[in-house]
Amino acid sequence: MARHEVTVRGGGIFGLACAYTLARRGAQVRLIETQRIGAGASGGLVGALAPHVPEQWNPKKQFQLESLLMAEAFWAGVSAASGLHSGYARLGRLQPLVDAQAVATAQARSASAQGLWQGQAHWHVIPATCAAWEPASPSGLLIHDTLSARLHPRMAAAALAAAITALGGEVVIGDAKERGQVLHATGAAGLAALSDALGRPVGGGQKGQALALRFDAANQPQLYVDSLHIVPHADGSVAIGSTSERDYTDPTSTDASLDALHARAIAALPCLRDAPVIDRWAGLRPRSRSRAPMLGAWPGRPGHFIANGGFKIGFGMAPKVAQVMADLLLENHDTIPQGFRVEDNL
Repeated sequence: MARHEVTVRGGGIFGLACAYTLARRGAQVRLIETQRIGAGASGGLVGALAPHVPEQWNPKKQFQLESLLMAEAFWAGVSAASGLHSGYARLGRLQPLVDAQAVATAQARSASAQGLWQGQAHWHVIPATCAAWEPASPSGLLIHDTLSARLHPRMAAAALAAAITALGGEVVIGDAKERGQVLHATGAAGLAALSDALGRPVGGGQKGQALALRFDAANQPQLYVDSLHIVPHADGSVAIGSTSERDYTDPTSTDASLDALHARAIAALPCLRDAPVIDRWAGLRPRSRSRAPMLGAWPGRPGHFIANGGFKIGFGMAPKVAQVMADLLLENHDTIPQGFRVEDNL
């Protein structure tokens, strides 16, 4: 019996995760990336796999929950196939609570999480302890959720590329002939191209900036404070991000906006004050019109499919995105939820 042939265009997280899952399920996979693995938003620094709040439940939140719960086994499989570490660890997240109203809201969410998260993770309100790796909390209380995880984006992308090759797939940097079905996972540029092809805007790129500090807190939870993600990584770095910019001149340059982020992070966590900056990053993150991932068949183009729009949540959504796209391409089994379809952005 002939193996199913699939070409995946794009070496970002959606393309890599889909190619890996397709290869694991027996497809003959060729991944084509025109620049380098992780050339776009997937080559960033932050790597926060953080859930939506457990309230006002909808298909997007359910999809994300399922993906986050799949993540540990998914990344363990990637590491086993590739021999490389993704930096994945589910260490939770801390958030300060600023006043009595915030505390009441957090306590209500704690109760709803018990049911919505199916007992597989918790959202607790806990006392602050004034530890060094802990944001100051005006209320003296913190949110601690046990669903949040982290990975190192560049390590994870490299591990996925190696796993694809180890499973018999091809990773081409440059261009190559397409074979079989074609899955387009081409990020912000792909959304622009799709908008042109369809004659209407379906999404585009939104700039983000992030930085990394040399500070070893590898076994600590990530923090969310003052709208910042502060994420300790396994390599002894701490990532801080990110800006969200619709107006920009250069999509890949860092500027004073990133300096302001750095200052806010130090104010939130003074132990980072003397930590040296080791990397600064800027790039475009693919944002669909609906803000949800855009998945499914390319309208009017038989044999071509789309997996795009992982705005801010691409790494967290990737295991489940890869699963539903493999179901669609290999078995013609459509499990894409409402709100995630290509036509939902038309």
